[in-house]
Formats: sequence, structure tokens, C-alpha cells
Amino acid sequence: MTTATLETPAFATGNAIPFGRLLRVELRKMVDTRAGKWLLGVIGLLTAAALVILLLAASTQEHTFANAVGAAATPQGILLPVLGILLITQEWGQRTGMVTFTLEPHRAKVLWAKVAAAVVLGVAAMVLALALAAVVAAIGGAADPWAGMDAGVIGQYFLLEVVGVVGGLVFGLLFLNTAAAIVVSFALPIVFSVVTSLWNAVHKAQPWIDPATAQGPLQSGDHLTSTEWQHLLTTTLIWVVVPFVVGLWRVLRTEVK
Repeated sequence: MTTATLETPAFATGNAIPFGRLLRVELRKMVDTRAGKWLLGVIGLLTAAALVILLLAASTQEHTFANAVGAAATPQGILLPVLGILLITQEWGQRTGMVTFTLEPHRAKVLWAKVAAAVVLGVAAMVLALALAAVVAAIGGAADPWAGMDAGVIGQYFLLEVVGVVGGLVFGLLFLNTAAAIVVSFALPIVFSVVTSLWNAVHKAQPWIDPATAQGPLQSGDHLTSTEWQHLLTTTLIWVVVPFVVGLWRVLRTEVK
């Protein structure tokens, strides 16, 4: 009598989802969702509107590339953090997290793709601002429209945009709720800045702990000094890096429903 040996069937395991594909998916989500689509459109329209106002309201000599970049960056600095928030909270608010984390169980990988998407969107917004600002400088009629801007100053504007959108993403990680994250992301820095301005005991430390004060020189059009870079690094660590680690820990442990 012979005994048949049954072999355990081998289950094919697919390759891990490439990071580039996850990045494209996260970018696509911002275009496919109604909130993301409207927000991107509003950012573009307000950027153009700020430059139109500059052309109509400012004198001819103020129609410089530097002034135009500063004007375009203002509405973007307000709305890009909201874009970062939506990158995170849409997974919970629209209950797509179950699908996302089923297709890619490694949550940290998905979150890093969201961070990369936030950086890409911040850079893209700044590229749009630079392009429109160049048009303003070309047609504005200023005597020296390109004065005061170089690669270093432009790089500082890019850094400002990226820190802003990633900072919004951090609030999304902490709250996992769109409304709460947006309210706190706007209210907390304002309240903190007012308190540190009025409280004499911490007034001298304000550039080291207040992001609005530390990021102010990035918008001035001048090169940052070594001390100003230290202020920026410290406040970014306090307001972006540490909360990001806390938010990442929370998302990795939160049950997706």
C-alpha cells in the first residue's frame, strides 16, 4: 500500500507596492476629491488675484519680482497648511482608510508618501507663484524689476511653503479630524504669538519658540543670518518634527474604522 504525499500549495506573494506609486495615488486623491479639487483651484485663483491687486494698487516701481513673489506667497501660506491637513484627514473623514491600509498594510510607508505628496504640492505652488511673479515683473514697468532676488532668497520661499504644508499635515496627524485640525492650526499659532508678545517673561525667547516670529525673515526677501536659521530650526523642531513623531505614533496605533 502506498501513501500519497500531499504538497502544500505555494501561495504567490506579490511585490510590495512601490513608493512612487503610493506618491502618485496620494497626489491623485487631492485632484479626485471635491474638497481637494476646490482647494487647489482656490489657491491658484487667490495667487493670481494677489498679483492683480499688486499691479492695480501698487506704484510702478513696486512691481518688482521680489514684491510679486511675496504677494503670491501670502495666500498660499494661509491655504497650503489646509491642503496638508486634507492629505491626512480624508482617510478618516471619508472612511477610505480601510481600503488604503488594506492594500498597503505598512501604515508608515503610506504616511511618508503623504509627506512626500505634501512637499510636491508645496513646491508646485511655489513654482506657480514664481511663474506668475515673473510675468508681473516683466510687464509691471519697474526700473529694475529683478533686483533683490537670487537663488538663495527663492530657496527660502520654497522652504517656507514646504514647512507650511507639512506643518498642516502634522495637525492632521494629531487630530485625524478636518474641522478640528483646521481650527487649531489657525488659532493656536495666533494665540501663542500674542501671548509670547505680551508676556515679558518669555518675550526674549519668542524667536526660539514662536513659529510666526521665526518664519518672518523668510518672507522679508533678505538672506537669513545664522541666528535666524537657528530660530527657524528650533521652532520647526518644536512645532513640526516633535508633533509629527507623536502623530505618526498615534496613526500607527489607531484602529481604522
